[in-house]
Amino acid sequence: MRDAYHEELDSIGDSLVEMARMVGSAIGRATAAILDSDLKLAESVIEADQKVDDLQHDLEARAIALLARQQPVATDLRIVVTSLRMSADLERSGDLAQHVAKLTRLRYPARAIPQDLHATILEMGQLAQRLMAKAAEVLVTKDVDLALQLEQDDDAMDLLHRTLFQHLMDERWKHGIETAVDVTLLGRYYERYADHAVAVAKRVVYLVTGEHADELQADIQPEIQQVSGAEGA
Repeated sequence: MRDAYHEELDSIGDSLVEMARMVGSAIGRATAAILDSDLKLAESVIEADQKVDDLQHDLEARAIALLARQQPVATDLRIVVTSLRMSADLERSGDLAQHVAKLTRLRYPARAIPQDLHATILEMGQLAQRLMAKAAEVLVTKDVDLALQLEQDDDAMDLLHRTLFQHLMDERWKHGIETAVDVTLLGRYYERYADHAVAVAKRVVYLVTGEHADELQADIQPEIQQVSGAEGA
């Protein structure tokens, strides 16, 4: 019975990794679709989101069954509860990739993104995909140091998000209100997607250490400052 129980815990972890890889692929394909106005690719992203939803529903059902049958405590309970929260973050990430694809479909055959913003949107899409790939790696390796790095990586997404707004606020903006709304929404989708990837990594930190990532970083920061001060002396 205990072997089957731990196999089921491992299976929940495997499902989380699969979800992370699926939504990582989705944001990459959605980005390509919106930049190229590729309706077929956009539709494939929209349709594939159902598989992410199905995985989450299945994971939730298995986790709740484990809670009911086994009544886990301590670390095992933390694994189950944290897995439920991570699955919600990943499912929402898939929805955000789908939103990008739906914007492609909404504006087709026109291109939703002006040419002068292509490089910024491409960079946001690539960064989002890298962040989720790191989150998937953290789910596999349980590497706390790598998990803590994701929040720093997310700063780059925040900077790109601000860059979009600078374009929108520029008096030379010539693409009209509709495109401005599209770009505003798109920037928000990528920014929130990155936040969910960071949230997954933070939950892994809690799963492994029993401490919240923000608390752990607060403990580590003084040590970093002491080391830096000693090196500078």
